[in-house]
Amino acid sequence: MAVPTLSPKATTSAIVLPESGSMALAQETGSYPQGVYVRSTKQDGETNELYDVMFASGAIEQVNYTYRKLGGDVLDVELTEKNVYTAYEEATLEYSYIINLHQAKNSLGQVLGSSTGSFDQRGQLSGTAVDTDLALRYPRFDFGYARQVGDTISTAVDLGGVQPIYSASVNLTASVQDYDLQSIISSSAASNTSSAYYSQVGDNRVTIRKVFFKTPHSMWRFYGYYGGLNSVGNMSTYGMYADDSTFEVIPVWQNKAQAMAYEDAIWTRNSHYSYEIKDNRLRIFPEPTNASPKNLWINFSVEVDPWDVQVSSSASDKVRGVNNLNTLPFGPLPFKNINSMGKQWIRRYALALCKEMLAQVRGKFGSIPIPGNSVNLNASELLSQAKEEQERLKSELKEVLDELTYLRVTQQNAELVEAGQKAFETVPLSVYVG
Repeated sequence: MAVPTLSPKATTSAIVLPESGSMALAQETGSYPQGVYVRSTKQDGETNELYDVMFASGAIEQVNYTYRKLGGDVLDVELTEKNVYTAYEEATLEYSYIINLHQAKNSLGQVLGSSTGSFDQRGQLSGTAVDTDLALRYPRFDFGYARQVGDTISTAVDLGGVQPIYSASVNLTASVQDYDLQSIISSSAASNTSSAYYSQVGDNRVTIRKVFFKTPHSMWRFYGYYGGLNSVGNMSTYGMYADDSTFEVIPVWQNKAQAMAYEDAIWTRNSHYSYEIKDNRLRIFPEPTNASPKNLWINFSVEVDPWDVQVSSSASDKVRGVNNLNTLPFGPLPFKNINSMGKQWIRRYALALCKEMLAQVRGKFGSIPIPGNSVNLNASELLSQAKEEQERLKSELKEVLDELTYLRVTQQNAELVEAGQKAFETVPLSVYVG
């Protein structure tokens, strides 16, 4: 039987990576799974600031880079142009992800409670509620959560804060020592529409902060050399009360400490009544009589969930803004704002991804039969190299960024200043000779 003459339609593989890419294909949305950097418009019709023709140019150059590095001019590389574009986009997004994580470490403490935003399925900020380039900005220093802690402490020690403090009165009844303040305040909050705390209590527990039946005296008693002089809110200094031959400069905190001591004396020694509070139940000592004050005044606050906004509080509570990494208004980094170091990292990482894809393709066949023999493919070796290169590149970038946090930069500056001071200790001082 005669051997048939075969006429194959093609003598080369149907899937071979070309030596260079094409701008037409590189700018097509379908060439990229996510399409973050090639969409000229967002879904809401606004201009996409991430779009940059330079991204498509970089993707085209990556095709040639991959072709050369994988030996495409020696042996076919079983990848398509779109495979390389996919790897290039993933590498850019991975770089953006790591950089944004780094910036989150830098800025989260300063932006807690600030404006957040809405994000589409690609992680891009949608709408115009906040700016779209916040990940590129240098945040102004703030005390962050420490300020929230300080506000709470200020409220607790009665020196300010943001939690509203309400005032209410309790009618006293002769021969009745015990009063349920929780019940009294809750009832008043439900019925007294003119009160500042109307409808603010409900089932919440109240915290009693002060109980009093008269206002403190408006006169402070400062005792000087001559036994006792009264100062009614004037601006006189401590020295005017001293002896003619002895003048003392007294710091402001001394006068403040004296004022606080005399205020305590007014509240404690000058009062004819005392009280105790247990579980918001007030007991008056001694037992009230008809001659006693008709009512007591109390200052109180309402305990609410930490993430609730109180009606009479200001916006400084900041409970609706950024609360963690997830709500930071960071979108993908614009390609045009990635410098040469970043773009080189992207090239190397995209090449590692291409190796991984090529390994997956070649791994489907253990060998390819040829006349008289077979060709063994290097899928396992390629896959191992690809995984190692990806991990090495990510670790390298993260280690560098960890050394460049604002905290580390500040520490390095302090060390530099200290080293400079030590160096100058050995430098002779110039002496001016006239």
